[in-house]
Amino acid sequence: MQTPDFEKIYAEYFSEVYRYILSLSQNETVAEEITQETFFKAMRHIDKFNGNCKLYVWLCQIAKNSYFSYCKKEKRFFPEVDTEYPDTTFDLEKSYLDSDTAKRLHYLLHNLDEPYKEVFTLRVFGELPFSQIGELFGKTDSWARLVFYRAKKELQEEIK
Repeated sequence: MQTPDFEKIYAEYFSEVYRYILSLSQNETVAEEITQETFFKAMRHIDKFNGNCKLYVWLCQIAKNSYFSYCKKEKRFFPEVDTEYPDTTFDLEKSYLDSDTAKRLHYLLHNLDEPYKEVFTLRVFGELPFSQIGELFGKTDSWARLVFYRAKKELQEEIK
């Protein structure tokens, strides 16, 4: 097996992996740190890449696992949020701009089961297309749309 050119891999995939982790962490410093760690791990363990998926997907899996390890190490918890909230109907994708709604949404999102939490985060905060989200999970874009729809419905019900 020929040794891959990591400078080329880094140049080609850095910004995509960074945006993916930024969508999860919502923190530029953390995203940069995790992205660097991802490429370091990928370089050390390239022999474990078997080609069953795209290199981008493999890198994002390393990045996601690194991010979750980081969160466990930091013992990050979301603060308690008052559960009383007025019964209003609104567009979840746009409402996260309001800071109170954003806090409430992040709290509810934190309590969503996987893969709903990650798909919703990637779509709304990461602004990834459904096709790319589906690819990350090894699924179709229709699967990603359905999971996003269900997550959105669950969040809307919780906010009511």
